[in-house]
Amino acid sequence: MKANQMFDLTGETGIVTGGASGIGLAMAEVIAEHGCAVTILDVNGEALDRETTRMRELGWTVDGAVVDVAQFDKLEAAIGDVAKKRGRLDVCFANAGLGGGAGMFTPEGGIETMSLEHYHRIVAINQHGAFATAKFAAQHMIPRKYGRIVLTASVAGLYVEGGSYSYGMSKAAVAHLVEPLARQLGPHNVLVNAIAPGPFITNIGNGYLHKNPESRRRFADIVPLNRMAETEEMKGLALLLASPASSYITGSVIMIDGGTSQMRLF
Repeated sequence: MKANQMFDLTGETGIVTGGASGIGLAMAEVIAEHGCAVTILDVNGEALDRETTRMRELGWTVDGAVVDVAQFDKLEAAIGDVAKKRGRLDVCFANAGLGGGAGMFTPEGGIETMSLEHYHRIVAINQHGAFATAKFAAQHMIPRKYGRIVLTASVAGLYVEGGSYSYGMSKAAVAHLVEPLARQLGPHNVLVNAIAPGPFITNIGNGYLHKNPESRRRFADIVPLNRMAETEEMKGLALLLASPASSYITGSVIMIDGGTSQMRLF
């Protein structure tokens, strides 16, 4: 197989949860650009309409549906609708997630003061939503003996940081889910991997980093590359894990963090 064929997704069908902005949008764009018919599932209907319209104007095959991944019945129905409409489901990015909010060393983020309601919501989206997305996708991939499931973890789930309890715990659970899924689904030729982003400039936290250059600078100081990543820089890894090029990659949690994790060595 030639190199360009290894990344060709023509005729395939994909789903990206949380794909109307940020990292998820980059994932949706890159697989759509390479021939995949993509359905974006997102809670933000306005952003969903705007981005799906823009992508269709580029000549890509893109649909959208307003779905909260914590509402499992609606999530299952949406994924089923895509598989039924297209006759297949090849690629699933379980990407939807929420930022954890206040860090553990802030007055409102300490274990003794943090909101349990907020904690439950973060875990419901980041952890349970990812599990349910993988479950419903696998139901359509197993019979066809082909699939790519890509979960969005985080370096915050791999190392102890000063962020929120709920975010780090939920992303650690996502990273831990990869290995058992890969073991069970491997014999069905369904590959399961996770991407663990480091400091990316996204809309998480209501676009906090877009609005606060000083916060971006502080993040940049802990990155060997001396900068935060743009969401465009997610596309190469996302395409690799979605495409035939990843035919012998499963059970991996791949960091894309500009070397941030290496700073822990000093």
